[in-house]
Amino acid sequence: MSAIPSMAVLCSGGGSNLQVLLDKARSGELSGHIAFVAGNNSKAQSLARARAASVPTYHVSTATEGSQEGVGKRLSALIQEHRVDFLVLAGYMRPLPAEVLALLPQRVVNVHPALLPAFGGQGMFGQHVHEAVLRRGAQWSGVTVHLVSEDYDEGPILWQRIVAVHPGDTSEILARRVLAVEHDTLWKVMRAFCQKRVTISGKSVHVQGGWDESCCVPVRSGQLR
Repeated sequence: MSAIPSMAVLCSGGGSNLQVLLDKARSGELSGHIAFVAGNNSKAQSLARARAASVPTYHVSTATEGSQEGVGKRLSALIQEHRVDFLVLAGYMRPLPAEVLALLPQRVVNVHPALLPAFGGQGMFGQHVHEAVLRRGAQWSGVTVHLVSEDYDEGPILWQRIVAVHPGDTSEILARRVLAVEHDTLWKVMRAFCQKRVTISGKSVHVQGGWDESCCVPVRSGQLR
């Protein structure tokens, strides 16, 4: 790993988590360099956010590369070209090719808008997750940041934070509350990685000094502790 760790970010949509990473890197709170941002949607706001921050952007999709195999080759080439230490999936809605995972073992991080292993797996992304939480009548949802493995949503869990489900919540209202906690969680995980404070053994994760539990988003009165 370089003296200043380098990360790439993959996005598919608006890129609000990406914006937090960009802001924290610029302020120095996140001691890492964002080498590039890639997305499968050329018109995604996430790519515009990266360009506004003078970060190189790439449109990488089956439309540009011809196949999923082509996507894997292109992403792998970019990772090697930019000497990336970590890959962050921040709202990336496509499967990650196995050759990309092989390039960065235990260094590909994803944020999921629920408490895994519940409400995970194929089809559980975006609003589908929050709709499933409400259909089940769950009292709690939350945020899971985990390592990506070849088994969908089953990589080692790095950090989970709880978000209450309120009476009368819609999936849109719950999504906004969960996203606010995502914004306070993903960058702190990447800060710990950049500071070399994360040790992983199998499914077990140890963080030297623990996670930064401070959060500007209250769960609710009577929250779990």
